[in-house]
Amino acid sequence: MGAERDERLVVTDRVRIPRHELAVSFTTSGGPGGQHANKAATRVELSFDVVSSAAFTDAQRERVLAKLGATVRVVADDERSQARNRALAEERLASRLRGALHVPRRRRATKPTRGSQRRRLDAKSRRAELKQQRRRPAVDD
Repeated sequence: MGAERDERLVVTDRVRIPRHELAVSFTTSGGPGGQHANKAATRVELSFDVVSSAAFTDAQRERVLAKLGATVRVVADDERSQARNRALAEERLASRLRGALHVPRRRRATKPTRGSQRRRLDAKSRRAELKQQRRRPAVDD
């Protein structure tokens, strides 16, 4: 690789994990592939210890611990290249952490508009009238 790699994994704008906090192990990938798959250690397993990481604030750490647990493990064996699998594993880890750090917006309760209420009631009365027409005629008619 000609370009120098960044020493931190970018999760969000504010969260960047130092790469030395990631535990990386390589093993042979299972499944078909012949001699290459049996000899080349291309499967990447990435482990990240959330508790001891300095990348998070206390609130962020609590969110990640609640959603993902103390250790986050990611495995990639999609490609034949160890470097590509490592990049995939890092992206998957970043994606999982991004999802755990996401704080959903609070829903603001709103009133239905007068027009939407009128449309709903009109639709209800049209439906009731349609069902009324399907009924058997009364004896006095």
